[in-house]
Amino acid sequence: MTGYGKAEQLAGQKKITVELRSLNSKTLDLNLKIPTEYREKESAVRNELFRVVQRGKLEVQILSVSQDAALLSAINDAAFLAYYRRLDGLLKQAGSSAAEAGVAQAILRMPDVLTEPSASDVPEEEWAALSGCLQQALDAFGRFRAQEGIVLECDILMHVTAISALLEEVKTHEPQRLETLRQRMVNSLETLLQTANYDKNRFEQELIYYIEKFDITEEKTRLKQHCDYFCQTVATEEASGRKLGFIAQEMGREINTLGSKANHAGIQKIVVQMKDELEKIKEQLLNVL
Repeated sequence: MTGYGKAEQLAGQKKITVELRSLNSKTLDLNLKIPTEYREKESAVRNELFRVVQRGKLEVQILSVSQDAALLSAINDAAFLAYYRRLDGLLKQAGSSAAEAGVAQAILRMPDVLTEPSASDVPEEEWAALSGCLQQALDAFGRFRAQEGIVLECDILMHVTAISALLEEVKTHEPQRLETLRQRMVNSLETLLQTANYDKNRFEQELIYYIEKFDITEEKTRLKQHCDYFCQTVATEEASGRKLGFIAQEMGREINTLGSKANHAGIQKIVVQMKDELEKIKEQLLNVL
């Protein structure tokens, strides 16, 4: 399912931000971006994400930004000056200078210029703030998904209801369909009786087979049962996306069989409409856990 959650907390002079984004995926695909000083807690963060989020292409970004000038202490003065003098000498030979070229930002990205804090430098209150911020972001993420779930449920059930209504419409075509089939059988029988030699036993077998082949009573009954079971599953079970997918497959089988047996233009048209509604259900089920 798609989802979004974000939370921020202050821990001393640092602002910690946790942001979660997810897109549809059959499995949980986690991409975690975490500051170096928090690597010690990466396993705990991942376990918490796996516990709460079951499916989706999940991107999690954790940021830690200093709110004061303490960040300056992370600069390795000796390394910065060494890089600066070296680059300044090279640029002067080229007729320029380090100051004119504005190389300070480039130097800050060079190895050993910025010293990152280690996990041992992170105070306990900052760990607690990180944990609380992660939980708040997950709560917001869950609320986002729950709201989306309500919309999905209404949309999916609307399509299931449409299939049930179309199934009822099939019944209005049944008298004409049966009359057409009866007339076809009578015409075939009259033609056959004009032939002196025919196998009566074989004829009875073929007649029974013909009647069974075009009887759609079982397909209508099973399709109605599948629609009812689908609605019950939506109302009573959590994390039922896979189960709903299986039920939708069974609905598709009955619709296809109904179409192959119909032999009636009106019912064939209804079957096409049913398939269209079922495809919309399957598309939305990709968003359901």
